[in-house]
Amino acid sequence: MSSRGSGGRSNGTLPQTKICQFKLVLLGDMAVGKSSLVLRFVKGQFDEFQETTIGAAFLAQSVCLDDTTVKFEIWDTAGQERYHSLAPMYYRGAQAAIVVFDITKPETFERAKAWVKELQRQASPNIVIALAGNKADLSERRLVDYEEAQTYAEDTSLLFMETSAKTAMNVNELFLAIGECTKKTTTIFVCFYLNASFFFSSSFSCQTICVFAAKKMPKTDTQNPTHAARHRGVNLQDPDAHSTRACCGGGN
Repeated sequence: MSSRGSGGRSNGTLPQTKICQFKLVLLGDMAVGKSSLVLRFVKGQFDEFQETTIGAAFLAQSVCLDDTTVKFEIWDTAGQERYHSLAPMYYRGAQAAIVVFDITKPETFERAKAWVKELQRQASPNIVIALAGNKADLSERRLVDYEEAQTYAEDTSLLFMETSAKTAMNVNELFLAIGECTKKTTTIFVCFYLNASFFFSSSFSCQTICVFAAKKMPKTDTQNPTHAARHRGVNLQDPDAHSTRACCGGGN
């Protein structure tokens, strides 16, 4: 594969790369580990004393799936009941959602079911919904059976994995599965080619951009302070990959 530098150009152009941008929202009761899952995925970190989310937090990460760079715009919503009325503002227009529950607290599983019903009723009809049974590292304190959650997920057409933000168990795998499923199920998007010399500040002369027919892609919130701190892509299929490695083929 040609490198990104100008020395790798063949006949003045580079291979075209598909770029898909998806809005993803995390929902669930408070203290189930939503923020910890996002922190583990985006930064590879875990904070035992993660602060409670107020309103919502925004982060971004890119993953490489075959010839496609999937850019996740992640909205981590607060779990407190007083913020429930704000949730539709974040899941509206989302292409994917992760509903999180704590395997040691059955009430959070019931709350997760309510979130799934709300998403299926009010969110985009093609939304990909994943159910995450978090805190799998506390399996000795388990009060929600794996089989019960799996059966529910199968009956409601959800992706399902048990995860541990603390040990990183299935965290990357969950986001990769969502990326793959979103690529496959979002059949209304159309890929077309643009001369990107005026659109992208990159060495590519042409890019493949994925846009949604009948929908606008979610706009980046340039007023959000986290926008300037976007993380570079990482190939999560490489177990030794770090969030600072460039997406789709090594560093610069």
